[in-house]
Amino acid sequence: MTADQDTVVLVHGLWMHGWVMRLMGMRLRRCGFYPAFFSYPSMRNSLSQNALLLSRFVANTVAPRIHFIGHSLGGLLVLQMLAEYPQQRVGRIILAGSPYNGSCVAARLSGTAPGRYILGRSMPQWLSQKIPEGGDHYELGVIAGRKSIGGGKLISRLPYPNDGVVAVEETRMPATRDEIVLDVSHSGMLLSAALTRQACSFLRSGHFLHHPASLA
Repeated sequence: MTADQDTVVLVHGLWMHGWVMRLMGMRLRRCGFYPAFFSYPSMRNSLSQNALLLSRFVANTVAPRIHFIGHSLGGLLVLQMLAEYPQQRVGRIILAGSPYNGSCVAARLSGTAPGRYILGRSMPQWLSQKIPEGGDHYELGVIAGRKSIGGGKLISRLPYPNDGVVAVEETRMPATRDEIVLDVSHSGMLLSAALTRQACSFLRSGHFLHHPASLA
């Protein structure tokens, strides 16, 4: 990493590990960004406990400016961290498939003991607390998916369009700089070259590429 190179902290979702973001990180590196991978215990810890871990990770990251890309729960964790531990070097933030407005799937799971075990401790905290805001303080971009492939449809009836786990309307949040819906599934976001192209555009300019050829 050069002294003036921006870092992008990649934050995975529920039940995952930082390695799932490696392909996205490789593509971001080709765009000129330096990827940093944050792993956390998404089930064992509460959202606030993981926010503290993320804040320490950021404090130990040497970079002039730090961007964030959070997938699913990872995006909510980024917002939680910024609400509890404001950062001075934050650049732009992308939430990919993050259920900011709540989750039909998580709400359904939370109704049973086995479902609550599957959810762990982080997601229930988001659903029960006052939702952190951040659009007035940071440049936020939201990416949602419309390819309805995923296990979420087996748990709850999702509103359309959705990515198989999270509905597009569940990703909406106020005061975003830009938002876009891509033809990707929830898990497919991690592998999508089109999503990474969109991420690079937003991290550079604060805007996604909205022409039709960039939406596939």
